[in-house]
Amino acid sequence: MTKAPKKVVLAYSGGLDTSIILKWLKTEYDCEVVTFTADLGQGEELEPARAKAEMLGIASENIFIEDLREEFVRDFVFPMFRANALYEGLYLLGTSIARPLISKRLVEIAAQTGADAVAHGATGKGNDQVRFELSAYALNPEIKVIAPWREWDLTSRTRLLEFAEANQIPIAKDKRGEAPFSVDANLLHTSSEGKVLEDPAVDAPDYVYQRTVNPEDAPDQPEIVEITFEKGDATAINGQAMSPATILTELNALGGKHGIGRLDFVENRFVGMKSRGIYETPGGTLLLEAHRGIEQITLDSGAGHLKDSIMPRYAELIYNGFWFSPEREMLQALIDKSQEHVSGTVRLKLYKGHVRTIGRWSDHSLYSEAHVTFEEDAGAYDQKDAAGFIQLNALRLKLIAARNRRLKG
Repeated sequence: MTKAPKKVVLAYSGGLDTSIILKWLKTEYDCEVVTFTADLGQGEELEPARAKAEMLGIASENIFIEDLREEFVRDFVFPMFRANALYEGLYLLGTSIARPLISKRLVEIAAQTGADAVAHGATGKGNDQVRFELSAYALNPEIKVIAPWREWDLTSRTRLLEFAEANQIPIAKDKRGEAPFSVDANLLHTSSEGKVLEDPAVDAPDYVYQRTVNPEDAPDQPEIVEITFEKGDATAINGQAMSPATILTELNALGGKHGIGRLDFVENRFVGMKSRGIYETPGGTLLLEAHRGIEQITLDSGAGHLKDSIMPRYAELIYNGFWFSPEREMLQALIDKSQEHVSGTVRLKLYKGHVRTIGRWSDHSLYSEAHVTFEEDAGAYDQKDAAGFIQLNALRLKLIAARNRRLKG
């Protein structure tokens, strides 16, 4: 039997499940508990988590509530968007990219407070348990990770509520029945799964959406937005310089107002099953469109095509929890190298659930109107050169065709 932990740092939201976990840890292991609550822009007041932790017997010096929004966008979201990362071609990885930062702070707080273990509230069926734990072990191979959902016998909502009542843990009235769906939120997105969403053949009810208006109810007039980039990262909106988190907050408001960024997606979880989720990533959808727009004129075709070819692998690494792996860091170095000249401004049109690039310009542009024009090009391009280019590229095809004709003959 493994040695019981003496002090545990718990990723604590202040909600019912993590409050039950907090009490369970103290009861099961007779250990000291430290709570860590991260503000990643989930859009809810976090101070009640402090009061809840204190009410459950946690000393004030063992309660950590931190605003990580700027670090989240600057060091995790923006590097990922330099890659134009999409999991399975659609998902902008909003939940996936938040977990390594939470794990990083769990491990750092454990070192700061002398804790020998960390704990999370992810279930044994999902991806988050993998993301939390791979990140924690990558940062501290000696850390013990406790996953109560894989250990305890509180296997039903009824048992959870009975445990809460027995231990005088406050239960919100709407928690006494089955929750309609599960929600995860941060500054990049909202994710809704379970219950009313479990049948992928049934349209998601409109009340599931929290950040975006129904595109049919969005403004009847389009809105024009300009996003400026420096070395692949957004730095300004409509000419106004902003911090990373402020940019994403503003883009969320713009995209949400126009019903942009909704995704109904059945994905392949790392643990082997398929799951259906409703994602809202309004700001991220605008950011992706704009980033690809500026790359169109600043990124060489060879570099761009290579970058696009590694993107699925990069996205899969993030989805599966390998943010702190050497292979992700290697790919990141390649991606960041490609962004040295990805600077300039993109103009977007937002309208009823859609966003499209309608203009882009840059001092680093590779676009040459002199070469591409259908008018006189003043000798910039000699069309006769194309004949030799075609013949050289056709040579192997001619040889194959001649061989096949000979064998048939």
